[in-house]
Amino acid sequence: MRKQEVCVFGKALPATFILRIIRSFSLASLLIFLFFSSAFGDLTTPATEIAPPKDVKVLDTPDDGGGNLTLSWTLSPDDQKEIGDVDGYQIFRATRSDTSLKLVTLVPDNTTSFTDANLDGGKDYFYALRLKKGDSFSDFARSNFARPRINWFRGYRTNILVLLLIFCASVLLYIRSAKAGKGLFVRKLAGLEAVEEAVGRATEMGKPVLFVPGIQEIDEIQTIAGLSILGRVARITAEYETPLVVPVLYPMALAAAGEVVKGAYWDAGKPEGFKPDMVRYVAGEQFAYVAAVNGIMLREKPAANIYMGAFYAESLLLAETGFAAGAIQIAGTANPEQLPFFIAACDYTLMGEELYAASAYLSKEPLMLGSLKGQDLMKIVLVAFIVLGLVFEIFNIGNGFFARLFMER
Repeated sequence: MRKQEVCVFGKALPATFILRIIRSFSLASLLIFLFFSSAFGDLTTPATEIAPPKDVKVLDTPDDGGGNLTLSWTLSPDDQKEIGDVDGYQIFRATRSDTSLKLVTLVPDNTTSFTDANLDGGKDYFYALRLKKGDSFSDFARSNFARPRINWFRGYRTNILVLLLIFCASVLLYIRSAKAGKGLFVRKLAGLEAVEEAVGRATEMGKPVLFVPGIQEIDEIQTIAGLSILGRVARITAEYETPLVVPVLYPMALAAAGEVVKGAYWDAGKPEGFKPDMVRYVAGEQFAYVAAVNGIMLREKPAANIYMGAFYAESLLLAETGFAAGAIQIAGTANPEQLPFFIAACDYTLMGEELYAASAYLSKEPLMLGSLKGQDLMKIVLVAFIVLGLVFEIFNIGNGFFARLFMER
């Protein structure tokens, strides 16, 4: 049998020899390809797949007014290294009726929760998360459906509810005790004890009593407290038949003060002693009012000046003028920055809450006394909580219980 030959470059070579060369070259090429594939695999194989986050859940946000959902998840295995290794988590949102995903935000890496706000309370929402790393993304991890709801009770304010219940119960018990005739101790206030003395002095001298109910409108609580004291003073002046002058700054305060004085004269059984010009509207501007009141002090020479209410820069001007006129002066205000001026120029001064306690102190009315005693009890309770909190925190008792109890959220 004749051997087959192949002509290569003008020479006759056996076919089997040529086949061996081709097979050797193919094997060498395959070995080279495998070598480079193993050495530069990162350049020739696709990037490793990014793991998505796990356990994605969405719930209605607790203790809110509605419209919020809170999303939580477990970190992706690719997001459990150093911060900054990945870009973060893309959060997409959709509804039961519209399932097309819409990008909401991108939260940083190492984040496990997100609160989505301003949502429609009539729709069910679900979310899809994926981890972003450069131009690569993980698969989506989807949540359950949830609907935002209004929470009528905020659990973290339970402490306020408990304190409110204690306060209400104490006020009701004290009111009941006062109505039953039990004596409730109220600390004596020298300034209020001196009111009758001051009115008696004015009666003996045949001079009027000047009452200034502050320089604020009727919606200011200090003005209301001042008018309450005015009622007591007007009743005493009615009984002693002593002239009374009440200059006011605002029209509404004028009407209220007029009714208070008129009612006091009726209660004292001296309606004929009330004169409409006892309550006077003198000015509608702060320092014009001060000038008018100082003019009354210097012209009519009242024997007693009583200042009860909200006062500001005019306090020293009024008190110094009254002192120079020789009047006995009683002042009261809840503005702490004005107290030094009244203390320096007046004979008696009610400080801070003493102004608010004056109406209960003077009237002895059970509702007012019960409220006053209830407030005092709550102050004791709060001081006790503060002391206990300091002890617990200093000695690390209760693992921060008191700090969490009164923490603002």
